[in-house]
This record gives sequence, structure tokens and C-alpha cells, in this order.
Amino acid sequence: MKAPDLEGAARGIAQFLSALGYDLNSPELAETPERVALAFASELLAGERADLKALLAEGSESAGGKAPGLVVLSNVQVTTVCPHHLLPALGTATLGYLPGKRVLGLGTLARLVELSARRLVLQESIGEAVVQALLEHAGAEGAFCRLDLVHTCLASRGAKHPEARVVTLARGGSLASDAVTLDLALILGRQAEK
Repeated sequence: MKAPDLEGAARGIAQFLSALGYDLNSPELAETPERVALAFASELLAGERADLKALLAEGSESAGGKAPGLVVLSNVQVTTVCPHHLLPALGTATLGYLPGKRVLGLGTLARLVELSARRLVLQESIGEAVVQALLEHAGAEGAFCRLDLVHTCLASRGAKHPEARVVTLARGGSLASDAVTLDLALILGRQAEK
């Protein structure tokens, strides 16, 4: 993906607001196009140019001969942008993996979720990206990622269901079987209710 053109993006936002009938000379909109362009490029879509393989290589170390059991990290804050409406979805992720020969730092796991989510991406694809990265680049024997998000496109427009939550569960490797998936869904669902 090429580097963002912040000036071009700001011009596009200005044109968008103008086309909707807004006066760009009003005090409330002063510098709004520039702020929106910067927010999307540097924060909301910061994961688009991320190298997940490099992240996991840098944030891992040898398991020392004996890999630990299941490692689970919960309540990781998630912000993503829906590609259909360009509106944010917010919530939490719980992810886990069975290490192979390498173990990951907890900060690396949280960063993996963050960089997988900070894109124009469907919620289902975030979990799949996390699981695939853990299996392919970290050598995990099994992995899962559960996302529980509120989509502002569902809360503020269309059907207008502000309390609706979307829950997805991606899994792979030794954690992909139906029995394991059911157990994980039940355990993680109970955890989320607490």
C-alpha cells in the first residue's frame, strides 16, 4: 500500500463536506478536513501498512524446549473502521494460542489485535487475520480470536440498534474442532457476561 497523501485526503474531505452543503468557513469546521485526514491516516487505519510477520518475529522468544499451555489475553480494546460506511466499531477482543517452539510477549499479542483491526476491514476478517498470523508467523499449534464489538453504523443509522453487539469467533489449528469451538464460545461468553 502506498504512503497516504494527507493533503489530497484533506481536499477530499473538504469537497465531501461542501457537497453535503456545509460552509467550510464556519468556525466549527476550521481545519476539520486536515484533522479527519490525519486521524484516518495515523490512527484509524494505521494497521494497513503493518508487517504482522515482523511484529511477531520481534516480539517472540524460544519456548525453551517445553511450550506452555494455552495462553489467553482478554479485554483487549479494539477500534476498527467498517469498510461499508467508514464508521467505527468499538469493543474488545479475547485471543489465545497454544505456543509451538516460540512464545509471544503479551504486548505483542495486544499489538497484533490492534494492527489487524486498524484497517478498513470487516469484523470477521480481523479475527481470521489474528489467527492466521499466530499460526503462520508465530508457529502456534492452535489459536482463536473472539471479538465483541458495537458497530456505530448499526447503532446510529439504518436499523438504529445502539445496544446491539456483534460477536465473532475465529479459530485455527488444534483449536479449530467443533467441540473446542463450542467450549471456547461458552467459556468466553460467560466471561463476557461478568
